[in-house]
Amino acid sequence: MAINPNTDFSSGAVLTAAQQNRFPRGVMSYVQNTTTNAAVTVEATQITATAFTAVANRYYKITYFEPDCVGGTGYFTFKIKNGATVLQTFYQLSGVGIDRHANGVYIGTFSAGSVTITATAQQTAGTGTLGRGSTTIAFLSVEDIGPS
Repeated sequence: MAINPNTDFSSGAVLTAAQQNRFPRGVMSYVQNTTTNAAVTVEATQITATAFTAVANRYYKITYFEPDCVGGTGYFTFKIKNGATVLQTFYQLSGVGIDRHANGVYIGTFSAGSVTITATAQQTAGTGTLGRGSTTIAFLSVEDIGPS
């Protein structure tokens, strides 16, 4: 779909509903996780976003961030999902004793209606740890960034 940017505004001009609808609507959902998961092996949900009502023909930006990933002998596979549908997959190579962060972003549209996004993690070999706490916060956010 083509991007439909807003117009330049000038003093005295009339602001229309169509122009207002082209502005981003901001944060639709934001959830944090501060509890360490020290037993990451098979794919499991790490964070579930609060359900939001999607509007057709609008772009949504989803960000999943893990602050501290310490892997086993394999690597982490992270996924951003809408129900069972995988929207984005990203990987983090992190060996034993090596701390790294992971960050994945998805931008796309949804059908109109209720949407619940989840973030999952899996360690491909061995057991991984996702270290979290009051200053190492994992999060999943959904933002409306404008019309498509």
